[in-house]
Amino acid sequence: MSRALPKYNKRRVGLAGGAAAVALTGAVIAGTALAGESSDGGADARTLAGPGTISCPDVASQLPAVPASAQAEVTRNLALLDQQIAEANKRLVDTVGQGGPNFVQNAILGPLEDKRIATVNRIATAIGRTADRPAGLDSLAACSLDAQGDPAAPGQEETGGAGTAAPPAEDAGGDTGAGGGDAGAGQGGDASGAGTISCPDVASQLPAVPASAQAEVTRNLALLDQQIAEANKRLVDTVGQGGPNFVQNAILGPLEDKRIATVNRIATAIGRTAERPAGLDSLAACTLTK
Repeated sequence: MSRALPKYNKRRVGLAGGAAAVALTGAVIAGTALAGESSDGGADARTLAGPGTISCPDVASQLPAVPASAQAEVTRNLALLDQQIAEANKRLVDTVGQGGPNFVQNAILGPLEDKRIATVNRIATAIGRTADRPAGLDSLAACSLDAQGDPAAPGQEETGGAGTAAPPAEDAGGDTGAGGGDAGAGQGGDASGAGTISCPDVASQLPAVPASAQAEVTRNLALLDQQIAEANKRLVDTVGQGGPNFVQNAILGPLEDKRIATVNRIATAIGRTAERPAGLDSLAACTLTK
């Protein structure tokens, strides 16, 4: 009995030490998950989290001198760019494990780029009212996902460098779709039961288009048609994916952001030689009809 007791105590100490080690390890893991970096307007606005980090090019450093009359609007939109990155990083953490292999690209990086395109266009427009409009800000819209080695983060293989996959290219180019206007009532619908996306018609709401702007306006009207067709295809391809807000977050929301960027380009093209049409943004939102 005198020899068994020390052996028993030694085993208890070993168990207690193991429990303490597990608790310490858990604390380290939790601390790592909660650690983060923030950057106000920097080239690497980011939040560290297990699924990875979203990094976006800095816009503020690429702007020319901002006229005093545009300063407030530019500052407000630069702050909005930071907010968009923060919200995208939060969504990245909140949606770990959701959707298919392209979920991060389709539901987070793509929509973020579209929002940034619309925002930098507003910045360029504000400056352009009283000075030369800065060109090429759209090239700063694409963000990338820096993976943290978390295999649970879907879609990381789809991101790389400063570029992104298919959805951003829809706004960057002038690819033509059906052409000749943006048919509103259910263009591109299908019979799969997924529903049909309907968007307000933009072409019918435009003023007379100057000859110098006709080609650019026509190209962007065709792009609006293409965006609707691609959104309807995505609607069919993703039936049953995600939660109750999947269609709004991954399809309708991104589509609206693309349309805002596109109608802003139309307004800018017209505004170079005639009065810039106002209120086209109100035509950007689309609806799902079952």
